[in-house]
Amino acid sequence: MGNIIMFCILAVVIIGSALLCVTTTRIMRAATFMLFVLFGVAGIYFLLDYTYLGAAQISVYAGGVTMIYVFAIQLVSKRTLQGLTEKVKASRLVCGGLAAVAGLVVVGLILLKTGFYTLAPANTEVPMEAVGKALVGAGKYEYVLPFEFISLFLLACIIGGLVVARKEDKKS
Repeated sequence: MGNIIMFCILAVVIIGSALLCVTTTRIMRAATFMLFVLFGVAGIYFLLDYTYLGAAQISVYAGGVTMIYVFAIQLVSKRTLQGLTEKVKASRLVCGGLAAVAGLVVVGLILLKTGFYTLAPANTEVPMEAVGKALVGAGKYEYVLPFEFISLFLLACIIGGLVVARKEDKKS
């Protein structure tokens, strides 16, 4: 019973923080709310007794959010950090909402078509060894190669952000 209550608390924190993260107009608040989301996900890992994944979630993503703070301070203008932001147009808000609903419908249809919700019985537990092999394995349905591609992509984004920031400094 305690696990269910704790899960519900973590779910409310994650959903609330995620909504606040995407709706706020201040970048530092968005990064802080994202930090709460990541801590909530780590809490769910700890609740499932996946202590290694929970600790990795906290150490890796807390460091990542710290880097977001640093880049937010460096890349965003002083006026934006002080709260002088531009307002979102209603047409952009409607288009974003329609895209979100379309994405939700696509994901729902994929889940229904593949029968994802019936693949595993309710009381089966995945051993930690299988999770570890799936995360760091290089074979079929294993995730080390996509992880490396994502890390290279993020590195390219960081370099691109620095290049854009340097170009703006030269203009002013």
